[in-house]
Amino acid sequence: MAGLQAGAPTPTALTVHGQSRVLEVAFSDGAVFRLPFELMRVLSPSAEVQGHGPGQETLQTGKRDVTLLGLEPVGHYAVKPTFSDGHDSGIFTWDYLYTLGAEQDRLWADYEARLQAAGRQRDDPMPVKGGHGCASH
Repeated sequence: MAGLQAGAPTPTALTVHGQSRVLEVAFSDGAVFRLPFELMRVLSPSAEVQGHGPGQETLQTGKRDVTLLGLEPVGHYAVKPTFSDGHDSGIFTWDYLYTLGAEQDRLWADYEARLQAAGRQRDDPMPVKGGHGCASH
């Protein structure tokens, strides 16, 4: 979903619940969603997670216990969370947050199906990426 559409719901409140690890988002149309930090992290709209085109996504694992360290506004259209695993490059537009909330059940099911197809478990550690200037060579 591209930029904010005219008349699209906008957040009226954002509440970080650190203990239960959810971001509660209330929207102008009355909808209220509780977005688990894990869901936000594994579906981050960043290039690191989504890639630069279809088929380039990086399956995220080991994010069940991730927490939100910060939530920075981006203009009047988005927020940029900083997660406890260091990930901070995802910009979550209001439309994307709404989609995460409204389609949460389907998105979880899709994520679990991708894990199963890859032979991975939700709590598996992320694989170590090679070729990034490791000094031990």
